[in-house]
Amino acid sequence: MNSYKAPLRDIRFALFDVIGADRLYARLGIETASRDLVDAVLEEAARFTETVLAPLNAAGDEHGCGFDPASGEVRTPPGFRDAYAQYVEAGWAGLTAPEAMGGQALPESLGAAVKEMIDAACLSWGNYPLLSHGATELLKQYGEDWQKEAFLRPIVEGRWTGTMCLTEPHCGSDLGLLKTKAEPQADGSYTVTGTKIFITGGEHDLADNIVHLVLARLPDAPPGTKGISLFIVPKFKVGRDGRAGERNAVRCGSIEHKMGIHGSVTCVMNFDGAQGWLIGQPNKGLNAMFTMMNTARLAVGIQGLALADRAWQNALAYSRERLQGRAAGGPRYPDKPADPLIVHPDIRRMLLTCKALVEGGRMLALHAATQVDIAERSQDREERERAEALLGFLTPITKGMLTEWGNECAYHALQCFGGHGYIREWGMEQLARDARITTIYEGTTGIQALDLLGRKTLQQQAAGLQLFLGMVREFCKENSENAALAEFVLPLAEAARQWGELTMELGQKASASGEELGAAAVDYLFYSGYVALAYWWARAVAAAEAGDHPAGFKAAKRETARFYFGRLLPRTQAHAAAIRSGAGNLMDLEPGLFDS
Repeated sequence: MNSYKAPLRDIRFALFDVIGADRLYARLGIETASRDLVDAVLEEAARFTETVLAPLNAAGDEHGCGFDPASGEVRTPPGFRDAYAQYVEAGWAGLTAPEAMGGQALPESLGAAVKEMIDAACLSWGNYPLLSHGATELLKQYGEDWQKEAFLRPIVEGRWTGTMCLTEPHCGSDLGLLKTKAEPQADGSYTVTGTKIFITGGEHDLADNIVHLVLARLPDAPPGTKGISLFIVPKFKVGRDGRAGERNAVRCGSIEHKMGIHGSVTCVMNFDGAQGWLIGQPNKGLNAMFTMMNTARLAVGIQGLALADRAWQNALAYSRERLQGRAAGGPRYPDKPADPLIVHPDIRRMLLTCKALVEGGRMLALHAATQVDIAERSQDREERERAEALLGFLTPITKGMLTEWGNECAYHALQCFGGHGYIREWGMEQLARDARITTIYEGTTGIQALDLLGRKTLQQQAAGLQLFLGMVREFCKENSENAALAEFVLPLAEAARQWGELTMELGQKASASGEELGAAAVDYLFYSGYVALAYWWARAVAAAEAGDHPAGFKAAKRETARFYFGRLLPRTQAHAAAIRSGAGNLMDLEPGLFDS
């Protein structure tokens, strides 16, 4: 009973009216990305996701993946293989990949919009091509020419898929502890031995080959993260001529039984002297893998957005139809036995929270994706460097906040259904279960927060923050005398001022005590996310008023922005207070006294 309708109108509004992606594509010389073509891609993505993928969502959750311990083979849920075949045949696998490798070279921001639709329709299915995109980006940057021909081309074509093999049973996110070994061979290859866990799509029946990107240590590697190298280890051996040969010594040992995303297989992978090839420089593997991790982090942020949108769509439809109680001010529909849920203030609070976070989060995600386009395609070196700095800053905000908001929206949407949300037939509890992983994999919210505050802000002299604050200041200056935007511009300017102030205070505290950084990081991430969305909501109102949109559309944007500024942006003050309270209230209690 849970449905999905691609939000094409709002995607187009965010992409073109607010962000101006069509003008950006023209300026970057992406000749194939005309408005007509982009619209056609969006329309076809909507058709594919609504009619092919969305019907698989509940069935994938119900059936899950099958595993044969004897062979180590995995069977995906019914319909997944056929959907993947259609995906490959239509060319979706190479949508943003280089033309030289058989791709269509369309913008990453367009790919992000398509990905949102895929994940909202069926997140479990969307996880299979997810890491192929990351593998493509990594091989583009670090692969040797023969590796690009041998591995990248079939990934772009969709005939092969990719995985990311980082963590191990004993090390979790602390990759400096990993033990997987790689031994050099006479033919230039390596034998890779070790066990990797939590490998999404490590084994499946969708593609002809699976390309594992594996972190391992060479015999003479120094300890810690400075001794990690990266290897490409295919399921079926691949030589320098690109031909796939016999089965490699890599096998799925088991699959995890998870809270959600049941149709997406999560594997324990055993490498027993498997043939692999070094990618990039020895002992520099973590640097190379960050290319794939950062791509995946943006992608997982979009997963949070997608689930929030689907949850909100269904809660909105239910709240309009379900009759229960009477409006506090008197019956709104006296001809009916009760009023619909949507007349009640608390239901409206939850629905408007979802609407504000979904539509605002969409602008945030698409803007981050446009920075990828600029960094890859601009002919201006300084512009590329600015885009890279801004992208680095926005990545942990996008991943961390869109997944946190995805969980919040799934919670609110389920709550709108009351008891019906708690039972399976409405599909809301699946969305809540599926959303929960998004704040964990590809770096937990805490890891994103430390990355944002520690690495991307304090260590880099707030380069990305200053770029974003510059955008905010420019917008506020341009609209300083616009009476129609005053209710948004003034609080936005104040929030941005406090953002810079908090950052300076934290820099001073962190220099005196490392615990202050860790204690403040998550609150700083949330503060940053709420101010970033305030900027995009102010921009949305300005774009709606300036565009040729129906009066109802303009009113909806303005009223949602008012809700956001009045009820969600004030959350920043609680986070600011927590930041300023210091590390003592977190760290002073002795570990032995936690149960006292």
